[in-house]
Amino acid sequence: MASVLTTASMSRRPWQGTLVLALMTLAFALLTGLIDGGVGVAPQRLFDQPVYVLANALPGLLLAGALLAFTRRAVLSFGLALAAEGTVYAVNQLKVANLGTPLIPADFCMIGQLDKGGSHVLGAYLPHSPWPYLAMLAAVVLLVALWRREPRLLPRRPHMPRLLAGTASLALLLTLIAGATPWTRLYNDRTLWLEPWSATSTATHSGLLSALMLYRLHYGHGARKPDPAAARELLGRADGVLRRQAVAGVTADEGLPDIVVVQSESFFDPRLLNGYRHARITPNFDHLARRGTSGALHVPTFGGGTIRTEFEVLTGLSLRYFPDLQFPYLQLNAKVVPGLVRTLRSNGYETVAIHGNDPSFWNRTSAFKAIGFDRFVSQSAFPAGTANDGQYMADRGMTDEILAQLKSSGPPQFLFAISIEAHGPYDTMPADPAERDAMPVPAGITGKDKLELQNYLYHIHHADQELGRLADVLARRERPTLLLFYGDHLPALTHVFQRTGFVDGGNMLSEPGTWLLVDPRKAAGPQRTAVASWMLPGLLLQRAGIRDDGYFALTRLVGPELAALTHAPGASPAVEDARLTRVDRDMASVSQLRLDGKLDALLSANKRAVAHRTDAPGREPRLDPRLGTGTAH
Repeated sequence: MASVLTTASMSRRPWQGTLVLALMTLAFALLTGLIDGGVGVAPQRLFDQPVYVLANALPGLLLAGALLAFTRRAVLSFGLALAAEGTVYAVNQLKVANLGTPLIPADFCMIGQLDKGGSHVLGAYLPHSPWPYLAMLAAVVLLVALWRREPRLLPRRPHMPRLLAGTASLALLLTLIAGATPWTRLYNDRTLWLEPWSATSTATHSGLLSALMLYRLHYGHGARKPDPAAARELLGRADGVLRRQAVAGVTADEGLPDIVVVQSESFFDPRLLNGYRHARITPNFDHLARRGTSGALHVPTFGGGTIRTEFEVLTGLSLRYFPDLQFPYLQLNAKVVPGLVRTLRSNGYETVAIHGNDPSFWNRTSAFKAIGFDRFVSQSAFPAGTANDGQYMADRGMTDEILAQLKSSGPPQFLFAISIEAHGPYDTMPADPAERDAMPVPAGITGKDKLELQNYLYHIHHADQELGRLADVLARRERPTLLLFYGDHLPALTHVFQRTGFVDGGNMLSEPGTWLLVDPRKAAGPQRTAVASWMLPGLLLQRAGIRDDGYFALTRLVGPELAALTHAPGASPAVEDARLTRVDRDMASVSQLRLDGKLDALLSANKRAVAHRTDAPGREPRLDPRLGTGTAH
């Protein structure tokens, strides 16, 4: 409509320009709702909840307004804004298809990772069909044609009001993206639909763009402040147990063991799925589980976001208590991060991280320095010719590097190895297609879903083989060695999980993975226990005989009842009773103080207080089963 209007005609009939802009604004808002697809912003909802429809389109409208002021071309400006929206929606569709959850503000941190290995990882998820790219090319051609051919809707002069209006639109858009507080008057849970625990529900009812703004405005202004009084209260209730457990020294006669931790990409027990109850795809894991401790592992992510689980394991901190840290290595700027690595270093360990990928991806190079690793062996340090299987380095290459790094003398070693062979997407041709095609598939899984499931099973079967090979070598070493093996999250097999379902009837966003802790040299009776990823370092240190960190003693104490609260973003929150809510709240403050480097002072003060209170006879500390913590009586 705008293309038939000339500058001269608009200068004579300004009301026509106003009408055109009003109609295009309305059309843009309705089209945004149509592209969004959410029930709360569908075009017909303009009549009963117009605020939802307009709020979701507002970021695009502000962009279109700024572009119009500077280009004076209406169709071009609204077209560019719609293209920008379309890009966001396309990326969102890719995330939903692979991970089952929509975009959140923290996902935009990944833009800075594209030149650090991210383009290789994320690019693999782009469509293989040429049609989306042809459509993008056609859109570019159309926009270029509009730039060259579309008549100006707005007159050139007077230019100052037009430029001021454009600057104002751009400023409003930037303050909205930045999360300026005044925007909370529109983007709030009274005006729009907001479920803090469910980005999916929020996006469905309020629209994706509104959901991004809601989460940005309400959960993007820094971490919660810890409550030292609540932390002291929990430490006070646990003082007896902490006093007994926080004793330095090693109980084993052999001295400190070497420790090897394998974070296995997307590893989980397929028998959790219907149709695989009697499958034997991971026989080595099963064999070792009968000789050690294993069980369900609750992790804070699904289908991706490896560093969320990794952060919890290396620090012992639950990301439940840090809602702003969606991608901790990208968002955390601390120079020193307390945790497992620094505790081991203080006990004389040499600490080494191993990963066959670009070290700058996920900002691991900087993060591992802050966490305390002595060395980081990344892709470039692996032997030349280390083979891939599928898109990424084969697990065999990682096992070879672990064995090459182990020493027969010197200080005890901590090796933290991160595998990558089983990383998605699962439509890449593996090294042995015949082996892949032999993987069993339940009835009803066909086409692309069958291919992806077989590729995944092929890769975790290799992970299991390498686990067995590593354990065999460790069992023959003269030095004692502990082996911790776990999966960082379930694979991004959204359609498969929706079709087959889980044996326990669970949801993929809260379904736990699996873990194993074993001494390969010593057979022990099997123990099964469900834990969360942030509990693993405390259990590992206890097994190694290292008990000089009061925080990890506390995680062993309160962890069992809090473990099931850990789940991927978007999962339905677990029900907490008053007692559990109290422990959860107090542990949040303890964790936040720990990350801030302020917990040690509280632990020291608590020790002095306990020593003073227990000088009197008859005050032997013991566990209070009602609290799940220690108390003195």
